[in-house]
Amino acid sequence: MPVAAPPVPQSRPRPTSQPQPQPQTPQGRRLHVAVVGAGPAGIYAADILRTQAPGTAVDLFERLPAPFGLVRYGVAPDHPRIKKIVDALHAVLDQPGVRLFAGVEIGADLTVDELAARYDAVVVATGASTDAALDVPGVDLPGSFGAADFVSWYDGHPDAPAGWPLDARDVAVVGAGNVALDITRMLVKDPEALATTDVHDEVWSALRANQVQTVHLFARRGPAETRFSAKELREFGDLAGVEVVVDPADVVLDDHARRVAAQSAQRRLTAETFAEWSARPPATPPAARRLHVHFYEAPAEILGTTAVTGIRTERTVPDGFGHVSGSGTFQTYPVQAVYRAVGYRSAPVPGLPFDPVRAVVPSRAGRVLDADGAAVPGRYVTGWARRGPVGLIGSTKSDAAETVASVLADCAASTRCTHPGPTAVEDLLRDRGITPVGWSGWLHVDAAERALGEPQGRDRVKISRWTDLVEAASGGRTGQPTVAPKSSPSR
Repeated sequence: MPVAAPPVPQSRPRPTSQPQPQPQTPQGRRLHVAVVGAGPAGIYAADILRTQAPGTAVDLFERLPAPFGLVRYGVAPDHPRIKKIVDALHAVLDQPGVRLFAGVEIGADLTVDELAARYDAVVVATGASTDAALDVPGVDLPGSFGAADFVSWYDGHPDAPAGWPLDARDVAVVGAGNVALDITRMLVKDPEALATTDVHDEVWSALRANQVQTVHLFARRGPAETRFSAKELREFGDLAGVEVVVDPADVVLDDHARRVAAQSAQRRLTAETFAEWSARPPATPPAARRLHVHFYEAPAEILGTTAVTGIRTERTVPDGFGHVSGSGTFQTYPVQAVYRAVGYRSAPVPGLPFDPVRAVVPSRAGRVLDADGAAVPGRYVTGWARRGPVGLIGSTKSDAAETVASVLADCAASTRCTHPGPTAVEDLLRDRGITPVGWSGWLHVDAAERALGEPQGRDRVKISRWTDLVEAASGGRTGQPTVAPKSSPSR
């Protein structure tokens, strides 16, 4: 889908005739920092660095040819309020002294050691984009999908497949967090309600042909122990043509659940919402689509030989302390597709230590730790790559603040914080024939997406293909240096 680039909107002027102020650490040394990952965690770290040490120069390296990470590629298209976070992230990247190197993969195009030799500090903020494992028989059957892949598809991720099979009439979703909620909503929501969003036209067409009639959502524990956002959950009650079915017996809270609900407004509102839905009479006439929410049911096996034909679950029993155990009672549901939304994992960053059990870069106060527990000089980590995929987007701010405090403290106490200059990495990339997508390139993409949406009364239509993004970034001109697509992460 080649896109002719319209005029690029003017960003904040960047002075070129006057020298930029030299970055300073607390003791007056110059500071130049590389941040790996241009999602919320990395951009927040860049912003805090420049606030805490005015004049600090920050270069952000991003594997994809577009910035903003989770906000662009992990938020469902029908949640534009959350996507407004992009405006704040855009303002950070638009600052003088902040540079974007998109389409550059650390570990392939450049190494961490090469960055460390050219910067005072390297802050890794690569997030968590692969699916956590669901260890049950049948998980690899065709029709068993990881949440990360489905989210990437409907959010127009450059690594996502061009199409998605949506021919199943009965579907299971396993998980009790907001990702499971997003997936379920995208499966049952009237696709016409997405007409004003930034969803890619090919995704919208596929969703309009979606055959789903029944979705079963499975949670291992009770309604007060789920991780759903109460506000997003309540949206289901207003979805046109969708009936939510909850067994009244499943919403009776034990003593532990009542304590949890009393201590957390979110948990209380969630439990109350499910209780309200359990008391509703059957829809008349029957709804076009139905969502069955099953509590205290854990997946035991995905059934089928050459494709998914069902899911077998085991009834769980709460122990009164927030844990559940298997009861030995099983139930089988005929479904033709299973979506596994049991959590995300970070992928290892070549050249850095990695904890394969917790799927994080080991650290203390944001300092990367080696196998002996000693801090690796000049290497830092923040966001989900540091602490796992917990918390909402905004929670990465406090995490970034702690990591930045460690960077500044170490640079203030060390004589190693000197750098060879802002062109050192550019020279290296040029020598390797790599042309990154810079900030002006992103502005071309942004303008092209807005131009695609304008005739339809939409804020934008997302460009999803890697080559189309690069072409739009170059201004739509042919014969320009481009960035080759990277290999998709294993999922």
